Amino acid sequence: MKITIIGSGNIGSALATGLLREGSVIPDNISMTDVTQAVLTPFAAKGIRVMQNNADAAKNAGIIVLCVKPYLIHDVIKEILPSLSADSLLVSFAAGISLDQMTLFAGKRPLFRVIPNTAMAVCQSMTCIAASEDAGAAQCDTILEIFSRVGKAIIIDESLMNAATVIASCGTAFALRYLRAAMTAGVETGFRPAVAEALIAQTMLGAAVLVSESGNHPEVEIDKVITPKGITIKGLNEMEHAGFSSAVMRGIRAAYEVLNG
Repeated sequence: MKITIIGSGNIGSALATGLLREGSVIPDNISMTDVTQAVLTPFAAKGIRVMQNNADAAKNAGIIVLCVKPYLIHDVIKEILPSLSADSLLVSFAAGISLDQMTLFAGKRPLFRVIPNTAMAVCQSMTCIAASEDAGAAQCDTILEIFSRVGKAIIIDESLMNAATVIASCGTAFALRYLRAAMTAGVETGFRPAVAEALIAQTMLGAAVLVSESGNHPEVEIDKVITPKGITIKGLNEMEHAGFSSAVMRGIRAAYEVLNG
């Protein structure tokens, strides 16, 4: 199936990079557009079809992914609508744009609201998908399968999409801010920055895989690490005294409130 990515900024480029890395979609079946040719040049060198005309890029595409800012969604859909076939699946990455809004712009057709994260580039995204009522089971399976190639993907009710945005998309930045803070502490305790980064990144990855593959609650795995009067519980308690858990919860709630007005 031919895939067109409209908008080749950070998130659009992450999708293209992940699809190339995963390898089951040949470069010639991917098209990308952007207003800036310099953004497209590296992808053209990898065999991806690049252009600056969105309507031309959408022709003959089975899946069109809109990776543009929310305020541009209406104009972009209006631009490409004459190029879409009845079977085209239209996917929006735009945060806060509902399926009802997309239906007003695109008419009744299979529509998908998708929230991925930039880890698509390394095939490790957590992607949440909501489908319009006009999307059939086979079409939902197609979109689920495509995004499962660049990480894990699930279909959720649209009412949860704003929460998914702050947990799974903004969450990348939240996790990386912890990594940066831990790196700084690692340098203070004697490591060079690059070594501290490698140690902490792998530790975070290992912790995530432990929980993901075991299905255990995080506290179950934490209990395996702490000992009475030990160094781990001392460190954890110091973080909690400084408001660590509260700060994380407040940050997520604050981001969620922005989306909910």
